[in-house]
Amino acid sequence: MIRKYMICGAAAMLLASCEKELDFKYHDIDPLLVIEGSLTADEATVALTLTTPMGEPMDDSRLTDAAVTLHDLTDGSEVTLLPGSDGDYIAPTGGVVGHDYRLVVTRDGESYSSDCKMRPAVEITGLEFNWIKMPYDDVAALQVSFADNADTDNDYYWVRIYRNGKIYQWSYVSDILESGGIIDEVFATTRKDIDEEDDDSILLDGDVITATVCKISREMYDYLEAIAQPGSNGPRMFEGGFCLGYFLASPVTADEIVFHPDEIPYF
Repeated sequence: MIRKYMICGAAAMLLASCEKELDFKYHDIDPLLVIEGSLTADEATVALTLTTPMGEPMDDSRLTDAAVTLHDLTDGSEVTLLPGSDGDYIAPTGGVVGHDYRLVVTRDGESYSSDCKMRPAVEITGLEFNWIKMPYDDVAALQVSFADNADTDNDYYWVRIYRNGKIYQWSYVSDILESGGIIDEVFATTRKDIDEEDDDSILLDGDVITATVCKISREMYDYLEAIAQPGSNGPRMFEGGFCLGYFLASPVTADEIVFHPDEIPYF
């Protein structure tokens, strides 16, 4: 059951607390390079795109004309990432917790680099839906619970929700929400009357909902906080040429639940 103290505090903010996805938009200038780099326990992945002018549909076409390398600053090793079938640069090289890494992207004579320490994995301790009565309709609240080390301060997390494999919502969380070594993050999902719901939010019976949690740096937390604001592309995360995006080194823990509206209890 979702914890009462979380629902009482979160119900009024449910619809405003989560963002759908990271959209990079810039207006009145030439397109900028966007680098979205991720090093997990299993592989390194880098997506290269260009910004989309305001007012135009998002274009996530991948760029494959760059040189991309990952450097382990702790042991001195280096690996080259190559474009895969979907256009993302990949390498079957997992990160080591505690090691420092540098991602370097070179394109059109410009070089971009970003450093990040590999953080430990996070344990997801619970994933559940509950119906919550709101003034306009009943809303399915999804609670993601995960462990936080109560003995350390200033821990930060990125929580992402996927609907049938595609990004649905995300949020950034600090350990200020920790209670008894657990953080509960609540997402407002679909309304019960799906005729009144839009396609971005609607959940249907049988939809597979996947939650992922990873630990992040304070810099990444500030970046996500900034990019969640309308019209913001966040602080600069790369040295060298000017670009947008981020590099994150962190294991990703995942759990999933199947949405069956008739089986969800009311809080």
